[in-house]
Amino acid sequence: MHALPRPPALSELLPGSLRRRIADRLQNARIPDFTIPAPVARLVARLPQQPPTRALTLALNLALGRILPRDTLSPLAGRHLRMRVLDAGLTLDFMLTDDGFRRATPAADAHPDLIISATARDYLALALREEDPDTLFFSRRLCMEGDTDLGLLVKNTLDAVDWDALKAKLTGGRRD
Repeated sequence: MHALPRPPALSELLPGSLRRRIADRLQNARIPDFTIPAPVARLVARLPQQPPTRALTLALNLALGRILPRDTLSPLAGRHLRMRVLDAGLTLDFMLTDDGFRRATPAADAHPDLIISATARDYLALALREEDPDTLFFSRRLCMEGDTDLGLLVKNTLDAVDWDALKAKLTGGRRD
């Protein structure tokens, strides 16, 4: 039985100049300004917050020791952290334990040690390094409440991550 011929990749079908223009736009793509619609936020706020908190702690644990140095984060141990995604209606409570990041179950009267608030778009821009925390903070798009030393620790840890080296690892050594 003969194998079917492989269809050409879309990039092979495009003329060179168009392929280069598309590659350039993708390379320099930026997150567009957006806000999650208020009805969606109201709905999300009524849903259990455990699944998105679990996703966040899983991602943090994957990074812990690899790109987030455990020893630097030791002051966070046992501290109640809250991440609020303002336009999405999400409130994620978590903490760092000896076993890694875990969901925190706040008592009714407990106040988190640190609350970080921003929109979904601004968190994405931070994660993709399109914006730095200082710019967002001074433009009042990123708010920190509570223990300012913890806030500075989080900010400085994010600033110290070598994102280019991480990108190179993920892309097999290419630093495009």
